[in-house]
Amino acid sequence: MGLSLAGFEACAVVEWDRWACDTMNENRRRDFPLLRNWPITHGDVRDFSYESLEDKIDLVAGGPPCQPFSMGGKHRGFEDNRDMFPATVDAIRRLRPKAFIVENVKGLTRTAFENYFQYILLQLTFPELRRRGNEDWLAHLGRLERTKTSNKRSGLTYKLVHRVLNAADHGVPQKRERVFIVGFRSDIGAKWSFPEPTHSLDALLEDQWVGGEYWDRHEISKRARPAMPDRYEKRIENLKKSNFRPMLDSKPWRTVRDALIGLPNPETGEGDGELFNHRFQAGARPYVGHTGSPMDLPAKALKAGDHGVPGGENMLVKIDGQVRYFTVREAARLQTFPDGYLFHGSWSETMRQLGNAVPVRLAHVIASSVGVELARHDERELKRLAKRLAPT
Repeated sequence: MGLSLAGFEACAVVEWDRWACDTMNENRRRDFPLLRNWPITHGDVRDFSYESLEDKIDLVAGGPPCQPFSMGGKHRGFEDNRDMFPATVDAIRRLRPKAFIVENVKGLTRTAFENYFQYILLQLTFPELRRRGNEDWLAHLGRLERTKTSNKRSGLTYKLVHRVLNAADHGVPQKRERVFIVGFRSDIGAKWSFPEPTHSLDALLEDQWVGGEYWDRHEISKRARPAMPDRYEKRIENLKKSNFRPMLDSKPWRTVRDALIGLPNPETGEGDGELFNHRFQAGARPYVGHTGSPMDLPAKALKAGDHGVPGGENMLVKIDGQVRYFTVREAARLQTFPDGYLFHGSWSETMRQLGNAVPVRLAHVIASSVGVELARHDERELKRLAKRLAPT
């Protein structure tokens, strides 16, 4: 959806999860604008035929399953049969896109997976240098390393960069850290870097505890405000000093309270239930390591699976310390989905879809920047063509 907002038109959307496909198809049937022309295929991408799309694609974008590398998973990495990076490389090899965007959990970059992460990056750099027969991945990594150091590059190659991004730094009301890998085909001549952050914690603390405009906007009286968070006390004191204004040219991080503006209280039965996915779900309880998200900070990262739905992070912590689950609509707000986008399935299934999603706004920011670089390349190519065709 972020790609669509950035101006890209989908030539194929492949998703193996049935509930996610049901959600997309339902919104397409409702003529939701961003999905109106999506050609959706439900199935394993490894079984998808690329023949009709080869050499016609500007961008390949996707998120291989994160569970093999997630801090909340079993950490099996390349030994996990859900590792879909080989399928990602195969799609790029087949389609030869001008660029690609790959997203995964921050855990992929930790020390335990350092060698395999380098293996992923080199495969994406040289997608045509395929694994041989019974060659294990470490031997293949060695060949890729020798290719890189030899500087003898031929065929399809990509120049790529990667960075861990915090979604909160780009206007998403959620502290969600994910690694993004962006590559441009070598012949594109791209000069690209990740978009700079537009929002910051310091600007939020200034807004709340120095100037106080945050509370005024939300019409929160002094008596109803939470206590100043102890962990930020020193930082707030520094912000009060006139000679200390780091990052204050940025906007404040968006908070849970910011995200939920205009939504009725689901605990009182307000709202219209199923229509807006805003039905109260009982049974929330905190436990060690999973204590929910305070109202006046960005939410903790929404999670999918055992650590997210049955009693973990997908909870709101109210000013009085009580907790409740986020409704599906509230979680969708935290992931920056439009209110008109409806989710299909039970509460647990829809929360799992949301926990696995890339925030729409963050995808839009990155895809827009990539799109601008590809447009510059197309403009250069048109100028070269015009120059060749110009009469002498």
